[in-house]
Amino acid sequence: MTLKSEKSRKFKDTRERSKDRGYLVIKRNDLIQKSRHRMDLQEQKVILFLISKVKPHDKNFTEQVFSISEFCEVCGLDNKSGGNYSCIKKTLQSIRDRSIWITLDDGSETTLAWINRVHIEKHSGIVQLKLDEMLKPYLLELQENFTQYELLNILTMQSQYSIRLYELLKSYEYRKIISFEIDELKHMLFAENYQLHNDFKKRVIDIAIREINALTDISVTYEFIKVGRKFSQISFTICHKYMLEKFKTGQETIQSIR
Repeated sequence: MTLKSEKSRKFKDTRERSKDRGYLVIKRNDLIQKSRHRMDLQEQKVILFLISKVKPHDKNFTEQVFSISEFCEVCGLDNKSGGNYSCIKKTLQSIRDRSIWITLDDGSETTLAWINRVHIEKHSGIVQLKLDEMLKPYLLELQENFTQYELLNILTMQSQYSIRLYELLKSYEYRKIISFEIDELKHMLFAENYQLHNDFKKRVIDIAIREINALTDISVTYEFIKVGRKFSQISFTICHKYMLEKFKTGQETIQSIR
């Protein structure tokens, strides 16, 4: 391969990865606001990568085919690492075996699966899978009550709580201010193990808000609210970033994952 053709290939790959990172994650608000799931950072990024490949006008889920190296390039991971295959394989199996609790309109709760069968070609690293059919009402043909954002916004986050809290606050962006009971928010984030107020503040909220403000299209401030002698609520103020600020944030994120 000549130097010129190699540069051309790299430019094309970079352009394709930039396009992939700009794909939209679109979810019905119920899937964000009324669900509870335990997923680590890598699992969340993988499932959002898959959801970003769903087109808003699709009527059915189609089989998704992608390479492990493609996923690594989109997410800014070392695609030459020998451990990627086993790591992604383990992550996909974990997602396949996990379920999500969601509250229905009548107040009852039900479980949903994320994906069904996963097939990986060992030598090529090609992955074939399909999102579970029960997710269709939450991801397909959405006309109202949905949230959308660019996949790029979450790719470089380092805390599992950052992604979940970002989605939650993004879904309430139109309200500007949203408050939660602290115990309710811990429950939604699967952060009940942080019993002490300062631990929850420093290890969950502070880190998540710092990443949200640095990496995404919204800016968030918060305050804890006391009832009596105990902090019982947390209030978030959400502002959409101006176009220039959002562009700058996006460019800095792209530079950090190249």
